[in-house]
Amino acid sequence: MPMSQAEAFYEREAGGRFVPTAYTRGPWDAGSQHAGPPAALLALAVEQRPGGRPDMRVARLTYEIMRPVPIRPLSVATRVLRAGRSVELVEVALTPDGGREAMRATALLMKSVPDSVPQVSPGRQVPVPGAGAPQAFFPVPWDQGYHTAMDIRFATGSFLEPGPATVWMRMRVPLVAGEETTPLSRVLTAADSGNGVSAALDFHRYSFVNADLTVSLLRHPQGEWVCLDARTMVDGAGIGLAESALHDEKGPLGRSTQTLYVTAHS
Repeated sequence: MPMSQAEAFYEREAGGRFVPTAYTRGPWDAGSQHAGPPAALLALAVEQRPGGRPDMRVARLTYEIMRPVPIRPLSVATRVLRAGRSVELVEVALTPDGGREAMRATALLMKSVPDSVPQVSPGRQVPVPGAGAPQAFFPVPWDQGYHTAMDIRFATGSFLEPGPATVWMRMRVPLVAGEETTPLSRVLTAADSGNGVSAALDFHRYSFVNADLTVSLLRHPQGEWVCLDARTMVDGAGIGLAESALHDEKGPLGRSTQTLYVTAHS
């Protein structure tokens, strides 16, 4: 399969396609990407949309994950659905070479006017990144992938301990080779891990795959570290919800949710 060898999640080709590296590989399937890097790639397309206004800030991103994203070159299509004075709606879609559209996102952007209203936000609510020791992922049967591309520090919980968890995550490699990684890209690369870090069921016996991802941000993220204060709930009918309070080193940042399809391994 075509794969870049760059020390990044993706390499941008001259024609606009993005070639994935082995760092995009998820922990469940050697031929599929973890949803975090492609989610960040779509967010980057929103940030880099033609004619984008600098005073418009991403307030919400809603992703539909139609199928696993294969480790093949990807094309990104961007379409502005609404361009108002204070609100903008942008649609972005990701399609692998020779395949069907795999992921789509709708971004809600709002006009940002610094210091125009009083700020109301709680202070720091989670331990700082240095409070937790570095931890590896649960055992993964390949040497390189998303699990080696992320620096992970658990403040509470762990991958191998079912239940709520608080984890700081930092990218070890850039999103796109030779390009500066934006703070928004850092948040999206981590946010899809909420259901994994707060797994409520034994992943050896059950699958809990998210079919979507919604990220709402009250302010622009800062720094390299992103914290997920995550918990998962599961109904006996096989539908679950993973919810993460998002933080950076400055404090509370927003929230992400994932709708889960839960099933026992056959």
